Amino acid sequence: MTPPPPSDASPAPAPERREKKKNLLQALGPGLVTGASDDDPSGIATYSQVGAQFGYGLLWSMLFSYPLMATIQEISARVGRVTGHGIAGNLRRHYPPGLMWSATALLVAANIINLGADIGAMGEAVRLLVGGPALLYAAVIAVASVLLQVFVPYSRYTKVLKWLTVSLLAYVATVFVVKVPWAAALKATFLPHLSWQISSVQALVAVLGTTISPYLFFWQASGEVSEMDTHVLENPLQQAPQQAPAQFRRIRTDTFLGMAFSNLVAYFIILTAAVTLHANGKTDIQTSAQAAEALRPVAGPFAFVLFAAGIVGTGLLALPVLAGSAGYALGEALHWPVGLERKPHQARGFYIIIAVATGIGLTLDLLHVDPIKALYYSAIINGVSAAPIMVLIMLMASNPRVMGQFTVKGWLKWLGWAGSAVMTLAAMTLFAVRGH
Repeated sequence: MTPPPPSDASPAPAPERREKKKNLLQALGPGLVTGASDDDPSGIATYSQVGAQFGYGLLWSMLFSYPLMATIQEISARVGRVTGHGIAGNLRRHYPPGLMWSATALLVAANIINLGADIGAMGEAVRLLVGGPALLYAAVIAVASVLLQVFVPYSRYTKVLKWLTVSLLAYVATVFVVKVPWAAALKATFLPHLSWQISSVQALVAVLGTTISPYLFFWQASGEVSEMDTHVLENPLQQAPQQAPAQFRRIRTDTFLGMAFSNLVAYFIILTAAVTLHANGKTDIQTSAQAAEALRPVAGPFAFVLFAAGIVGTGLLALPVLAGSAGYALGEALHWPVGLERKPHQARGFYIIIAVATGIGLTLDLLHVDPIKALYYSAIINGVSAAPIMVLIMLMASNPRVMGQFTVKGWLKWLGWAGSAVMTLAAMTLFAVRGH
């Protein structure tokens, strides 16, 4: 008897499923790395503080910030892919020098402080795990990060960065080591409770500033340019408009999945701190290393190891993004050759910026600069600079002189402006509460 033909509902053949999976993995690039780097040791510290101090109270902020974060990142990626230049490069080409240098100076200053805080936190995390001198570990990590960026081409290095995003799963796993009252957590997630106490407002502003940070905009735009450098057949969309539909689909998939991963991990960090630290009265957590150490007696050694190891993994992912985005911004502002795909002799200035920024960050640790103050000032600069830089990006993305026929339109444009308004309001609120 002849078997009936396969129905339309039959599953795709194995080779076809493997090809779809391969295409999805290939589509994940700058967006995935950018999103994962947002959960750096500084971010872990902020999310841990929020969970420890307020419990489930600010879980809703991860859901609220996701569309705003994903939208501005997609727009940043489009700017890079359409023009073939990063954010600073387009500011130099189309806007007054004062705007470019103001944005670049704020970014580089915040990134250096952030680098110092992250390098120090990684050194402390290694010390917690294996013992020994934290500063020595910090120095080794900083030097290794610079050498990898200088001597490993972007096409290979980005694969390493993609695999490092797996380290963030440590924070998902940590939640399942402890008992979570999911009904209460989900209620706080979907039914926001707003408190106008100064401490609560400051915490919300800190979360938004940590989640929607300027260095992410610069890195993702420049990451798209670097992606073009690694593919001979790909060009800026102004020169190859026929590539636009496929590239915009890839960018959206990459960005929205990458940012979803980022905010999901941040959500689990807040939840872990709420379930373990807040529930046991440990509300005064200042650094990511303190959060890891406080977990040991409350949640057990396995949760502690997962949390501490995650700090090291996310730091290794974040350092090249922080240093690289500073290199791209300052290098483009000075009209120097930039790009992690270039060999050292082809972009000396760019790599010098990366090395110097990382070196200054390490020096802050060697000089015993208070890491808590470093995190505080980094968050302030990020929070204050995010709003004006987002406005500049929206003006850029809406300008036909910059984007040609590919200006952002529709819901993408309106949501981008909404995000800019939210961050402006957050910065104004921060100044208001600090003034009282």
